[in-house]
Amino acid sequence: MCLSHRCFCVLCAVLTAILASLIFAAAPSVHAADSSPPPQNGEKKGGTVSFINDIAPILKEKCFGCHGAKNPKGKLDMTKYASFRKGGSKDDPIVPGNPDESYLMTVLTATDKKRMPPKESGAPLPPHQIELIGRWIQQGAKLDAGLNPDADLLRELRLRWTPPPPPAAYPYPVTVTALAFTPDGKKIVVSGHHELTIWDVASGKLEKRIFTRARRAMAMLFLPDGKLVVAGGRPGEEGDVRIYDINGDANRRNADPTGVLILDGVQDKSVMVKQLLDAEDEVLCLALSPDGKKLASGGCDRLVHVWDLSGGYDHIKELPPIENHADWVFGVAFTPDGKRLATASRDKTAKLWDIDAKESILTFPDHQNPVYGVAVKADGTVGYSVGEDNQLRTWKAAAEGKQVRASGGHGKVILKLVQHPKQPLLATCSADQTVRLWNADNGSLVRTLSGHKDYVYAIAISPDGELIASGGFDGEVRIWKVKDGSLVKTFNASPGLRTAQK
Repeated sequence: MCLSHRCFCVLCAVLTAILASLIFAAAPSVHAADSSPPPQNGEKKGGTVSFINDIAPILKEKCFGCHGAKNPKGKLDMTKYASFRKGGSKDDPIVPGNPDESYLMTVLTATDKKRMPPKESGAPLPPHQIELIGRWIQQGAKLDAGLNPDADLLRELRLRWTPPPPPAAYPYPVTVTALAFTPDGKKIVVSGHHELTIWDVASGKLEKRIFTRARRAMAMLFLPDGKLVVAGGRPGEEGDVRIYDINGDANRRNADPTGVLILDGVQDKSVMVKQLLDAEDEVLCLALSPDGKKLASGGCDRLVHVWDLSGGYDHIKELPPIENHADWVFGVAFTPDGKRLATASRDKTAKLWDIDAKESILTFPDHQNPVYGVAVKADGTVGYSVGEDNQLRTWKAAAEGKQVRASGGHGKVILKLVQHPKQPLLATCSADQTVRLWNADNGSLVRTLSGHKDYVYAIAISPDGELIASGGFDGEVRIWKVKDGSLVKTFNASPGLRTAQK
């Protein structure tokens, strides 16, 4: 779905999955690039039709929603060629070489209640797609050479998908979904559309663009060696966790008259140095243990993945995933000893886990609404969480997880929570267009940072703790001093967008 800046169909998504469903559409002209696969050779009249390139994308778009691997309607699983041809409650829906006798063509062309997809699921297939499927059947309904009949077609399509390049100049603002200061605090990395952009903090000048496979980055953090870990993906399509060297210089090229450097984070292994996770939907959050030896992620698959980084990039070990949340995981945070992990979920709970035992130590249910962010106090005694109830809640990180206090002030949903690296401060951002700083010891409001004119989705604090940055739905990035809340810089992080720079 392509959404313009003020299409508030998006707001419906806010109420159920704010951080993963709303954030991200810049404009139809930007998103059209990866909304559907490009025409294949089989679409030409008389050409040989490929199942994986021509037919499988249609099935994925129109059929997998009802005929997926989990609880398929009519017991027909279409996500594998073998199970598709086996049929479900009926026999093989295809008669190779004879479209007219194939049940699949009968239901695709039906005008009564037998039509597939059914009317309640959407419009019928367009004539050219029906004709293409008919031609594939006429040609024998063959599977492409080298493709296993039991292969997961979703995965096979992901492997064959090529990301589009980001627009040279954005016609509309691109929503900021993640931010990270570089280790020296002089630059800031900002999420874009199939790219990461790097800006100079002092001048607000764009210095570098790193193209990525992921449509959007949902979380970013720097490792002790200066490499950048990014989690994200394409909503409903795929998710990943990748490690980038933002200073990688192989195949570096200057594609901008202003001197902005372009790096290839898709194919260039000196830039995208490691992929840790390939998921079927977006990865939404990241956390690094205080000693830098463990990395954790959470996402739409409800799983919490943990990696042991102590052996170096060539010997990264993924620990068994943790699964207990009933819905998407929006936030993760390590305890100071790195042995436990706090999580926040759309299932309306925050949890604390024993990583080695993969067991839940406690569940905090008091939000009674989706929980979007979580943190743990530096001494490990209490946890903090925020969510759709507009509250910053503090709870004991032991026993039954009893609530200590609830701090109000935000007028709308709180979307992100981060902890100051050196002081007992918490920072939150909200749909009420503000960023707030809180005393972590007593829950009192320290300062409200105003100026954004739209929802604020991303916040980050510089490693030295002196600056805080925020990013919004309208692409604006604002940087303040933590000490007094004074504004350091504001700019729109949409390359090429015509907008006033301050």
